[in-house]
Amino acid sequence: MRQIILDTETTGLEHSQGHRIIEFAGLEMVDRKLTGRHLHLYMHPERDIDPDAERVHGISLDFLADKPKFHAVADELAEFLRDAELIIHNAPFDVGFLNAEFNRLGMAPVDKLCAVVTDTLRMARDTFPGKRNSLDALCDRFEIDRSNRTYHGALIDCELLAEVYLWMTRGQESLMMDAGPGEGEGGAFGLNLAFERKPLTVLAARADELAAHQEYLDVLDKSVKGSCLWRSIEAGAESGA
Repeated sequence: MRQIILDTETTGLEHSQGHRIIEFAGLEMVDRKLTGRHLHLYMHPERDIDPDAERVHGISLDFLADKPKFHAVADELAEFLRDAELIIHNAPFDVGFLNAEFNRLGMAPVDKLCAVVTDTLRMARDTFPGKRNSLDALCDRFEIDRSNRTYHGALIDCELLAEVYLWMTRGQESLMMDAGPGEGEGGAFGLNLAFERKPLTVLAARADELAAHQEYLDVLDKSVKGSCLWRSIEAGAESGA
């Protein structure tokens, strides 16, 4: 399934008070890799921008003077999102604004356009309860460089969120990668599989490594709200299944 890392900037905090989207950014991801396809739009909001909001994102009404209004880009935006999983930090905010914009035009809401919406803020709160889970805080926690983030811009926030999402879900990759023929020499992953396998040397894990492994599985259990896949694999191995 296509995934779209998504963020918006707006004229204010509440779409119910008539605030509008002024910037949209989405990065496409397939198989946990950014494809290079993206959509980045500025829109004239047809209203003033709250000073507090402008101090956060740095986008002025003068800058938006020659930008299209939402209705002019709505179809392009909707098509970009269609049938994808949306990855959003604090999803209710962005989805609420998108739905308000689509509703003005009589268009389908986000839940009808997209397959599913994943809220990384909710994921972070489940994984790191009681800690700060803003995008800035998560970047610091995962040691992601955000030195270029002077303002809260939608495009740079998407780039940071993509890295955060990959860190938060790094235990969910497929355990068995597709080893079949792919594009180019050596298949999709650049591997040359036409060789004679040599016996592998198996090294037993040290006690501290086993303890660190169990701590990591505890984190994964919280992220999936149950037992992670590794637990099932280890249980099967111990039972001889």
